[in-house]
Amino acid sequence: MLLTLFEHRKSLSPTPLVNTQDKSLPTVTIVVPCFNEQNTIQRTVTSLLQLDYPKNKLSISIVDDGSTDSTWEKIQTLQNNPQIEIFKKENGGKYTALNYGITKATTDLVGCLDADSFVSSDALRKMVQKFQDNTEVMAIAPAVKIWKPNNMIRSVQYVEYTYGIFIKKIFSMLGAIHVTPGPFSIFRRKVFAEIGLFKHAHNTEDMEIALRMHRHSKKIENCHDAFVYTVGPDTFRKLHTQRLRWTYGFLRNSIDYKDLFFNKKNGNIGFLTLPFSVISLVGVVIALILSIFIGAQNLSASIQRWSVVGFHPRLPSFNFDFFFAPINGFTLITTLSLVIAISMLIGAQRIAQGNICLRDFTFYMALYPFIAATWIVRSFYNLVFMKSTSWR
Repeated sequence: MLLTLFEHRKSLSPTPLVNTQDKSLPTVTIVVPCFNEQNTIQRTVTSLLQLDYPKNKLSISIVDDGSTDSTWEKIQTLQNNPQIEIFKKENGGKYTALNYGITKATTDLVGCLDADSFVSSDALRKMVQKFQDNTEVMAIAPAVKIWKPNNMIRSVQYVEYTYGIFIKKIFSMLGAIHVTPGPFSIFRRKVFAEIGLFKHAHNTEDMEIALRMHRHSKKIENCHDAFVYTVGPDTFRKLHTQRLRWTYGFLRNSIDYKDLFFNKKNGNIGFLTLPFSVISLVGVVIALILSIFIGAQNLSASIQRWSVVGFHPRLPSFNFDFFFAPINGFTLITTLSLVIAISMLIGAQRIAQGNICLRDFTFYMALYPFIAATWIVRSFYNLVFMKSTSWR
């Protein structure tokens, strides 16, 4: 990925803005599916109304998927705006709300925006320019950032999402994007007529539609500086539930689309993205098992030693001499991994146009492998025992 970044570094320049005076600009509908989003829906829609795009070419379709709080009442206060259409339906899941809005749309492009996300004012102009530059592009994925990382859990996610912007850009260069995220992905409307609408897809409809597009040889690109902000989970429990759904959904969709693996017709999605992701998940499980095994061995050896010579606690010595540094495969791999992680972080910060402080990077490196292992292991457990995941 670092080599790809270096090879295509010129493509990291700012995306040009489409000319809003151009009368041939495509019309756009943004569908906002919502369920119990009373606290964020108005701010989300306000960010769409502030998009720098001709008002007569931009429509907003808000679909209330049977909310049980005051979301519908909040939405009704927006209905007098000529750009906005509001709909209410029985609860059927996010994908049904998306499909409802798509079937009502008559515009050239159709996008989606989760009701807990906010979009930068120039994002649409940049993404439309991508469509204008290449008529073969059928979908554009944005760059998603965490909104206000105000605690440790969100700070860890902030670093993770920054890495995600880097990785998604690299995968775009390789034609291997496997997710069109709910926050503000844009599609040519005709693609739904050709390959079908969203599906339940194990509660990961944004992943399934991307894989289905690859199966039908539809091109997906990324706009690395079309920024969208999403409200990340603020507790470990909420984060665990979200990532369990994502990881389990990836595993199930990988099985559903196993024909993409190592298929020359589908290119790097089958030779890089999917195998790389599966190997990474399996690697976490193996690393966890080895860590537990090695830790148990060390504890057992310590107990045996204490039983013979007694327990004599003392503070560890921090004297270090490079001459005595252990040179073995594990040390080299660990050092190389850290160097690569820091190199990727530098590239990610440049692409994401943000700064990651040392504290947040330390939180990420120290905590994320351990907390991620919890939902990865649970995902494999659910996969083996066919246990589905909940949305929230």
